[in-house]
Amino acid sequence: MSQNSPLGRDKLKKAVQYFSDMVESHPQKSRIELLQKVQLQFDLSPAECEFLNKYLSSEAVMSGNRE
Repeated sequence: MSQNSPLGRDKLKKAVQYFSDMVESHPQKSRIELLQKVQLQFDLSPAECEFLNKYLSSEAVMSGNRE
């Protein structure tokens, strides 16, 4: 299945939502740890994992400063 397929986008969208929920419910856990759990749970491709790691584990996201 291609990353650009509707099913691939839907899976990634659900993974991002799940990650967001996990950050809220487990603020004591590191984002990297939560990302790893999400990546395994949703069986993400290497490209999808790279995307999440790049955009969801950055300091800008953690501090709320999206430049």
